[in-house]
Amino acid sequence: MTVAAIEPTRCGHLPRGSHRVWWELHGSGDRETVVLLNGLAMHTKAWYGFLDDLRPDFGVLLYDYLGQGASSCPDETYSIPGLADDLAAVLDHLAIERAHVMGISYGGFIALDFGRLHQDRLHTLTLSGILLSHERQFQMYQDLSLRFYRGGADAFAIYTHYLYEKIFGESFLRATDPGALEVMRERFHERYRDRIWCLVRLTEAQDPFFAALDENHPGYRAIEVPTLLLAGAQDRAIPLWQQRKIPDILPDVRMEVLDGAGHVVYLEQREAFFAILKAFLRAKSTRFAMPGDDSQP
Repeated sequence: MTVAAIEPTRCGHLPRGSHRVWWELHGSGDRETVVLLNGLAMHTKAWYGFLDDLRPDFGVLLYDYLGQGASSCPDETYSIPGLADDLAAVLDHLAIERAHVMGISYGGFIALDFGRLHQDRLHTLTLSGILLSHERQFQMYQDLSLRFYRGGADAFAIYTHYLYEKIFGESFLRATDPGALEVMRERFHERYRDRIWCLVRLTEAQDPFFAALDENHPGYRAIEVPTLLLAGAQDRAIPLWQQRKIPDILPDVRMEVLDGAGHVVYLEQREAFFAILKAFLRAKSTRFAMPGDDSQP
């Protein structure tokens, strides 16, 4: 099935104050729901090629944050806790009591705050390419991104090349046709070149998130639902040593490192990523057996 042929089972705009949040439900509603949370530069359609990695075992819920895809794109302050609250509102709208929530990169921040604020709505939590500690290196990376965003059209075009060089691991880059990578880069550029303020506002929302990190640590430590951390061994955006600090914070977490993958693990190691993810979702436990390992109970 081509991406163009995919149609959500249900979809729509949910009013949130003066704005609207776009959501899509893929599935009949008779299975547990997995929420796939976008990275910073993504939108709901970016997941279309991966839906069959989870269906028909699970329904899949997607939504665009403010500043993404078909949601409102105001040039005003965004809030990561607010984006997490938007997910809670979408679940309420769809009468979904609990869901499995998986956040990659920026979506991981939203997943973490969803767990802190709405733990009772979770079956499980999955994080990929994320950190939960103060790191000067990450702050410098964020500040550099903002300088590119605010530098005008030419600077933003250069940034798209820098980003796609940084987020993938060497193994993926060697195995991928350069033309395919260029298509991905061009799509990102086209999506945001006329609304760069959205990237600025989404990125700026990370500042209060990290400023409140120490204050909110007790809330993160209180997330008792099973949590899976899927990290790429070659991640240069958020290096492995930063991600390895997370198991010291969350009480019931299992970390699996995928060799050869960079920051975008679900794309670079697709088969392994979704096989591990589904094993975890089915078990609803960090003590799940790895796919293909018959020695585990």
